[in-house]
Amino acid sequence: MRPTLIWDLPTRLFHWALASSFALAWLTSDSDPWLAVHVFVGYLMLGLVGFRLVWGLVGSHFSRFASFWFGPKAALEYLKQVAKGRAPRHVGHNPTGSLAIYILLGLSVLVGLTGVLTLGGDEQQGLAAGWFSFAQARILKELHELGAIAMLVVVIGHITGVVVESLLHKENLARSMVTGFKQADAGTPKTNARPLVAVLMLLAMLGFGGWWFTYAIDRQIDTQTWNTRLESGTVEEPHVKFVGKQLPDNPQWRDECGSCHNVFYPALLPARSWQKMMTEQDKHFGTDLGFDKATSDAILKFMVDNAAEKHAVEAAYKIEQSIAATDTPLRVTETPYWVKKHREIAASDWANPLVKSKTNCAACHSDADNGTFEDGAMHIPAAPKAVTSAAVAAPVPAASKP
Repeated sequence: MRPTLIWDLPTRLFHWALASSFALAWLTSDSDPWLAVHVFVGYLMLGLVGFRLVWGLVGSHFSRFASFWFGPKAALEYLKQVAKGRAPRHVGHNPTGSLAIYILLGLSVLVGLTGVLTLGGDEQQGLAAGWFSFAQARILKELHELGAIAMLVVVIGHITGVVVESLLHKENLARSMVTGFKQADAGTPKTNARPLVAVLMLLAMLGFGGWWFTYAIDRQIDTQTWNTRLESGTVEEPHVKFVGKQLPDNPQWRDECGSCHNVFYPALLPARSWQKMMTEQDKHFGTDLGFDKATSDAILKFMVDNAAEKHAVEAAYKIEQSIAATDTPLRVTETPYWVKKHREIAASDWANPLVKSKTNCAACHSDADNGTFEDGAMHIPAAPKAVTSAAVAAPVPAASKP
């Protein structure tokens, strides 16, 4: 027995890159500001699996699928031998470990592809943008999450197996996947390190990352106010903001409604809400809008044509789904989805002078005026340093507009 190179460099790089990508994807799965990172590592995982499938055919001896082509029956038998403490040592992958590898490769593809489809349906972004409705995207998202949970279970099982076998055979299997060396007899097939392939892999990953965070995601969706706050340091920019699709606009609607308060894109309420609001415009939250018939008809048509029922964006779909058919809310902040989405926001955030009111959507959503409300474009601003603790603790202002 002597130290022998078993795992070539590309195989080791693939192993740790896939493990790191999955860990990062899991940690960023529920964080909207980190959405671009989550999507990036998802695409990276798919690329890594694609490489591994090719490398399983043309790589060095112990990296090829032919060297660890064991079936479920062999894997189960090996587990029984481990339980009895007399499992034979394998220089390469053992039967149970090989089965875990195939399952992980399959789950990586499942999680990656359902992630791409979910992004296309739920966020209307990426390669599958517009392929599915928001309702269909919910099913895809559940499948994506179930696949990720299953993958986590297999990963935990794989790590457990590595620890058990390391103790059973008195060798550090994790270290061998770092150095590439294991103790083997003189007749063991030789492995070439293949450093050039590993360098090309690393350059490809770095190049993809550079392209993704520099060019693939457009950052230019900030309003002038948002940019001013960025420059003053009173708000932190999200890591990368996804750009929502261009929604229909109406200068007359924007001028008339925006002259008194922040504009609320029609997709945030159902058509019946806008109809009632315009019918009762003489008592519009204590004021009389005073629109003539032509102006009223033009604005109402724009709002009805782009109301929540149209499901133009994710926020519209979720708001419309949360409202009972018998309800006609006149305030966006009173819709069930809005209330649920904002219930964990601290009172100090509402009291922040950069926010002040629950109706100041643009304070946290840089694309509020565009009406898209992308998850990656949302960030709660930090209070200015000059604000005292007493001001931060002030009562939350009541919403005065819809």
